[in-house]
Amino acid sequence: MSRTPVAPFLINKDREGNFRITVRSTRFNSQNYPLVTSSLQPEVFKSAIAARAHAKQELGAEAGQFASK
Repeated sequence: MSRTPVAPFLINKDREGNFRITVRSTRFNSQNYPLVTSSLQPEVFKSAIAARAHAKQELGAEAGQFASK
């Protein structure tokens, strides 16, 4: 795994065509190896823009903290 930090908010499109947000947190073990914990949020969105707006308003996301697949 890369030592480059991951973006804390991942926006993915599911099989049904809806968008979902995954909140990720990174911590480092005693050997400075990154450990990433992911939590898929229950909300479903019709567009990536709606998902991003929700993350900014409800989860405290800021510009530059998003990744997409």
